[in-house]
Amino acid sequence: MAAAEARPGGRRRCRRLEGEAARAVLGAADTLLFDCDGVLWRGEAALGGAAAALGRLAAAGKRLCYVTNNSSRTRQAYGEKLRRLGFPPATPRHVFGSAYCAARFLRQALPPGAAAYVLGGPALAAELREAGVPHLEPGPAALPGPAPADWARAPLDPAVRAVLVGFDEHFSYAKLCQALRYLLRGPDCLLVATNRDHRLPLEGGAAIPGTGCLVKAVETAAEREAFIVGKPNRYMFDCVASEFDIDPARTIMVGDRLDTDILMGNTCGLTTLLTLTGVTTLEEVKGHEESDCPARQSLVPDYYVDSIADLLPALED
Repeated sequence: MAAAEARPGGRRRCRRLEGEAARAVLGAADTLLFDCDGVLWRGEAALGGAAAALGRLAAAGKRLCYVTNNSSRTRQAYGEKLRRLGFPPATPRHVFGSAYCAARFLRQALPPGAAAYVLGGPALAAELREAGVPHLEPGPAALPGPAPADWARAPLDPAVRAVLVGFDEHFSYAKLCQALRYLLRGPDCLLVATNRDHRLPLEGGAAIPGTGCLVKAVETAAEREAFIVGKPNRYMFDCVASEFDIDPARTIMVGDRLDTDILMGNTCGLTTLLTLTGVTTLEEVKGHEESDCPARQSLVPDYYVDSIADLLPALED
């Protein structure tokens, strides 16, 4: 597939994907990786035409995978949501959420019998159980006494060798204290996070703080940087590539965020397609295009569409 065109000075140029170019790019792909929130749906509402476009891609024999930084759903739950919103059926094998990928990472990184202290929700715990990773169950937590001395003496589980930070609606100072105390045991206690997304878009232009806000709090307290499992880290793509025979040159990454979806796709040598139904605006893309900064150039997608529905004409028989 054609990569982004380079302009004088080595700058990348993002083009609208339409007409014959769309037919050529989609025809040359055998795998498409989709982000979900802001690309396929917002909250519990599917974006117009998205299900129809993916249905035609599936009918054309394309492999569809779903790569999401959201750690609040299991792979099984994502498959159920796709079905509920009218998308082509997806088995858990085709879903790569940050909860699943984090569990996979810890299964490989932790020594036998070691456990994780989890700042997260039920989905993250469920994926850890499925992967066979021992962990302390998430949920609300209270400070273990009235004074800082009490907080510093609260019991610690000797098996914990990792702190895992995901989306946690019960995030609290008490949990932050415990996470720090585990991490102060030394570098042998891993600090792992599902993603750095700082804001989660909802219907109607609303938003809530994302996991990245919680990760920053733990990193600041521990004076350490977390290993990020989700996009833009290529670990998430490596999880897909370990499950399927993926040819990067025949794979398209479709997303709505430059600093996660597009950056991972560009880093991994994929064709990148931005949809403007989520976080990123075309003005942001143009600003990166005009920059001579390599880091900003790495955020420029190969192509963009206003929405996934724009692909429908190129998928007609």
